[in-house]
Amino acid sequence: MYDIIIRNGKIVDGTGNPWFFADVAVKDGKIDKISKKILSEAETVIDATGLVVCPGFIDAHSHGDFNTLVYRDMENIVHQGITTVVAGQCGSSPAPLSDEIRGETQKEVDARLPDGIELKLTWDTFDEYLREEEKEGLGANVAHIVGHGAIRAAGMGLEARDPTPKELEKMKELTAEAMEAGAYGLSTGLIYPPGIYAKTPEIIALAKVAAEYGGVYDSHIRGEGKTLMTALDEALEIGEKAGIPVQISHHKIASKSIWGKSRETMKMFEDARARGVDVTVDQYPYKAGSTGLMTLLPPWVHNGGNKAALIRLRDPDQRERMRREIEEGIPGWENFAGELDWENVYVTSVKTDENRAVEGMNMVEVKEHRGAPDEFTALYELLLEEEGTAGMVIFYGDEEDVKHIMRHPLHMVGTDAGCCNVEGPFRRGKPHPRHYGTYPKILGRYVREEKTLRLEEAVRKMTSFPAQRFGILDRGILRPGVWADITVFNPETVIDKSTYKEPHQFPVGIDYVMVNGVVTIEKGIYTGAHEGKTLRKR
Repeated sequence: MYDIIIRNGKIVDGTGNPWFFADVAVKDGKIDKISKKILSEAETVIDATGLVVCPGFIDAHSHGDFNTLVYRDMENIVHQGITTVVAGQCGSSPAPLSDEIRGETQKEVDARLPDGIELKLTWDTFDEYLREEEKEGLGANVAHIVGHGAIRAAGMGLEARDPTPKELEKMKELTAEAMEAGAYGLSTGLIYPPGIYAKTPEIIALAKVAAEYGGVYDSHIRGEGKTLMTALDEALEIGEKAGIPVQISHHKIASKSIWGKSRETMKMFEDARARGVDVTVDQYPYKAGSTGLMTLLPPWVHNGGNKAALIRLRDPDQRERMRREIEEGIPGWENFAGELDWENVYVTSVKTDENRAVEGMNMVEVKEHRGAPDEFTALYELLLEEEGTAGMVIFYGDEEDVKHIMRHPLHMVGTDAGCCNVEGPFRRGKPHPRHYGTYPKILGRYVREEKTLRLEEAVRKMTSFPAQRFGILDRGILRPGVWADITVFNPETVIDKSTYKEPHQFPVGIDYVMVNGVVTIEKGIYTGAHEGKTLRKR
């Protein structure tokens, strides 16, 4: 007697091989048998006639770790067919923590959580954080990467300077502790403080530690617009000198001035691999990105942390300096507002009810709504009122670059999203539609409608490729003996519904999702199951 049998499905096994018809039997959380016809009985039988049965999707780039402790359902994740997320990206992870920065970090976390939701940062080490997450189940599995920004903050604080030799040794120790605890690699966010202050040798030193444990170096590079090629050179240099695989986060061509550059960047990666640098990329299928509104400010503003930045925002002389540097640029700095213009910057979320009306407005509209003399003043005042916590979406891209990257064999899929829901306290603001639509959009638009990708190749980019990349080798493929993370979708109807104006909408066509052999989505509805696990690299 099996626990579950999925009958009559079109099997796309995750390898990229052609589909075939077969049944899949699940027992004790794992796939037990795949055969043309399984005659045994089961407690649950799923008729997958007309449906695709494939491995559960593995999100190569997630920020779900910052609310898994307070929102364990992860509904927007599992509704896309995602059964595992790789979190801790862009240099940002919940651990390690030090007592010196705990208070400010706690304040920032409090400001970003919905009203009535609390999370006390009680841990110090990476292992202690993972143990906290392991106390209860999750909607999906979570594989963690340790963030360089967290390591730097815990090891030397938030100052804009190089670490001392003693501080660098401390940072190496923190990296080693995280890797020993089960981190899958080291991430950087080199447009965000404090990572923006780190020079290349510092990152190489820490990447060498991660490499000793078989980890990956996963980087939000220093610039994705005009400074793209220089930033990619640095990432490849780090990989080459540290002897570590390089994952380029959410690869994009983020400025109209360099549209079409994807052909050059993908050739660059091919050349790097030819000389022995193991580089791959992830991407979400949109022409806009999303991050915090504070990222519009020059790097020096953030020196010392959020509290220090807000003090500078109150100083008229320093405001004028910010204005000048945004207008003129700073060499090496990714200047979103200066490169992309204010009408391409949209406010996605605010904390205060007083500013709720500006959610969904671009900064030109925000200026007009507030009656501000210019966009700079509107930005400064909004950031002060929101204590630096407002979010934004920025439009930057060209569809041909998105498609070119997507088609390339070195590309895999990631959402760059956290956890949210269409109702309740985690329905907040107007988040980027990638939170709800990344995987269904690829399957519906780019596979079925536009035929940019073959079905089997799209599924490979969503399953076995990220599994191989990060070393999650007991998932991401349909084979007897692996964990039964399985997604069943309708290839004729699957599509995203989330939009920039109305993002809080689940996709359609994802009929069944199993996490560790338990049905988590049944006929398109979340069952409430928390069978996801905190994964540790071994």
